Amino acid sequence: MVGIVIHENENIDRAIRRFKKKYERSGILKEVKKRAYFTKPSVKKRLKKIKAVRRAQRTLMEEGM
Repeated sequence: MVGIVIHENENIDRAIRRFKKKYERSGILKEVKKRAYFTKPSVKKRLKKIKAVRRAQRTLMEEGM
């Protein structure tokens, strides 16, 4: 559960901004999107491999520059 303590005389806009930042860092939205539909284990494994290849290529490109 994400929550913040609003300080005395704190602007509401600033409190909302702090809440949004904390909410995004917690990964709740990412988890909700992931659970919105079922992904077969074989598809998860394939996507994981694709991400690993892209990550490796990106690091190679950054080292080459």
